[in-house]
Order: sequence, then C-alpha cells, then structure tokens
Amino acid sequence: MQIIQRSSSTGIATDTTGSATALDGAGLKHAGVNKDPATPQEAGAPAPLRRGLSNWDQPLQSDISGAQQAIDFLEQSAAQLRTLKTDLSAKLAARQLRDGQVEQQVRQFSETWRARREATGGKLDARLNFSKSEPASQRFSVRGMNLANLRNGARETLAVSVGGGAQGLRSVHLSPGLTDGEIVGRFDQALAPAGVRVSMGQDGELTFATDEANWPAVRDSIAVQGSGIRFPTGQLNRLKAEAEPPALAPENWGTGDIETMRETLQQVMQALSRVEAALAKVRQELNDAQLRAETSMPEIEVAGVEDIADKFATIAKVPGYQSLQALTSALVGINRDRVVSLLMLR
Repeated sequence: MQIIQRSSSTGIATDTTGSATALDGAGLKHAGVNKDPATPQEAGAPAPLRRGLSNWDQPLQSDISGAQQAIDFLEQSAAQLRTLKTDLSAKLAARQLRDGQVEQQVRQFSETWRARREATGGKLDARLNFSKSEPASQRFSVRGMNLANLRNGARETLAVSVGGGAQGLRSVHLSPGLTDGEIVGRFDQALAPAGVRVSMGQDGELTFATDEANWPAVRDSIAVQGSGIRFPTGQLNRLKAEAEPPALAPENWGTGDIETMRETLQQVMQALSRVEAALAKVRQELNDAQLRAETSMPEIEVAGVEDIADKFATIAKVPGYQSLQALTSALVGINRDRVVSLLMLR
C-alpha cells in the first residue's frame, strides 16, 4: 500500500514534527478501498482542506504548554500552603507543640519549591514571574557596579570578565558626561554576548540578569580590571554577585516553638498570597494564548475531515499489513504535549 502525503494546501500534511498524515485516493485504493477517479469538484465531494494541522503556530503551542506547566506547579504549591496554613493555625490555637506533622509539611513544600525550575520547564523564575518566550532569568547585582561610582571620574576602559578565559573578556568604555542610560547601555551591549543583560536598578545599582541555568557559572566568574580610576589596575579583580532574593524562602521556616510557629504562619500566609497572585497572572497568560490559538487555528472544513476519517476507519478495520501501515503512518510524530495542547482548545 502506498500512502501519499498531501501538501498543506490540499490536505493534512506531515511536517518535520509529524502532526498527521492524510490519505488520498491512491492510498485508499491500494488498501482495498475503491475511490472514484473523478476529482472532488467533479464528483460533488466536499472541497479539499485548505490548511493542515501541521501549520499550527509552534511558538503558540509552546506558550500554552509552558503556561499549563506553571499553572500546575502553582496550584500544587497553593494547595500545600493552604494545608500548612490551616494546620499551623490549629496548633497555635490549641498551643500544641511539635508533633512532626507541620515539620513534614514544611519539608514537602521546600522540596516542591526546589523543583520549581524543572517542574515549570524553566518558565517561572524565583520571583514567581512567568516568561512565555524566554527561559526564566536570575536577576542579580554586582558589588561596586553602581551609577554613582561609574559616572564620576576621568576616561577609563574597564575589562569585564564573565565566565572566565579570554572569550569571556569584554570592554566597557566610560568617560565624563555619560548619562546613566548611556552607561547602562554600554554595559548591556558589552555583556549581552556572554548571556548577561544589564538594566537600571531602582537604588542606583546596575541590575544584571542571566538565564537561571547559567547563574552558577556567572555568579562565580565576574571580575573587572580598570586603570586605577574606578577599579584597580593590574590583574582582574573578582567581584561578588548577589542574587535577587527569591519570592519564597521555606528553608527559613521553623516550627520549634510557639513564637517560631507564629512567625512561620505569617510567612506562609504571605507566600500563599504571592503564589495566588502569580497563579492569576499565568492563568490570564494561558487564556490569552488560547484566544490567539482560536483565531490562528487553520480553517478546516468539517465535511472534509469526516470524509478522511471515514475512509481511514474503513482501512483500519481491515486486518493485515495495510491496516498497520495506515495506522503507524498517521500517528508519526504525535506526542503528549501536542495532544494536550489541542485538547485545551475544546
């Protein structure tokens, strides 16, 4: 049996990701199903499909899948925090000391929080900010890199190293009269090839950001060399990079006594509020992505789809090699993420 794939203008095509395979008349005939040689227009059959499922916006699928992963993580976190809040409140009301239950719940949530990046596919950062197009980033500051220090002084060229080695060495030229925006722009332009972006912080410090996966390497490898004006000359001087504090810090929650439990309850309530706020934002992102999907989905003529489905079902009922080949060809490239993304549009 020969199964011929239709192009996107005439049927459901299989692209490099393999979304579906169309059966044309030749394939059906070889499978034992007779087909009139007349064209669909001549036979009064429904018009061919205008576009195929393989043409669906792949970045849009990624947006929906990423948002769903983040929602699953945030819903799980919120449920654990609500349970912990209830149990802590009950124990404080009864003035009960440790019995192991709340300690276990704190450990459970700590494990959930540590798995955040993997559980959300790198879409939710430590500040509970959702990133639909880029991987979650780690924001940080570098000691000594503040605008008050950088804008003052004579002309100087700084050699900034990120990642170590000569390939990670970047030059930043500073001179009197530069505006704060120009200083930030020069650092950003110099460090962007190293995977580090720079913006203006609220406290006069430069705010740096890099992918969370790159943070461990960046954190321990930032160094600068000047000419003695803003930074010392000679060898590169290692600078301390300090990560922006995470939104939640369950490793600091304690349950050793009544006062500690009361403080933990306050932190749990604050954490729950932040998680619920982040959950609402990501749900809105998912809704927006679904609306975009509904407007960008290919227009598929129902009659044409039903015709293909009926003929495919006829082939599948016939035992033998032809049936197996038809089934396996149609299912090439279908995976869980694709099916879940499509089901969410119902």
